Amino acid sequence: MSSPASSSAALPIAYVALRILIVVNWLSGVAIAALLVATPTRQWIMSSLDLTPSPEADQVILGFRAIALIGLAAIPLHYAVLKRLLAIVETVRAGDPFVAANAGRLQAIAWVLLALQLLSIVIGAIARSMSTPAHPIHLDAGFSINGWLAVLLTFLLARVFAQGALMRDDLEGTV
Repeated sequence: MSSPASSSAALPIAYVALRILIVVNWLSGVAIAALLVATPTRQWIMSSLDLTPSPEADQVILGFRAIALIGLAAIPLHYAVLKRLLAIVETVRAGDPFVAANAGRLQAIAWVLLALQLLSIVIGAIARSMSTPAHPIHLDAGFSINGWLAVLLTFLLARVFAQGALMRDDLEGTV
């Protein structure tokens, strides 16, 4: 086992940042849920978006509600990533990051990132379907090359950690 890496300033910062992000993630979920439960009236939404009564307006309102539901579904997915990252930071702080558990955590993070990328594509499709020339909808959602590269990199990193853990176990077994 390596010596603890507590001298790095990045680890305490990462730990605190992840804790804060966990709270912000749940607060976002509460805000989205409150928005869905206390859904403003159709008339209020139409006036705030400057829509006139029409089938297109109904499609926009339905689309925003669907996007909010998908956003709500993403909250536990984000939590899964953040909790696993926090556990990885803990092992790094303890000086023992190349363990099989971290490889498993990274593998799980990669699958969650894949799911989040698929949700982003669905959100982008919903936004495109409800966008009209009169009322264009521009959301930062859809296919993201950076997001897909992150998925691939995380799967690769999980494999690197698995190999590192095996090599370390082999080395300890020979000593």
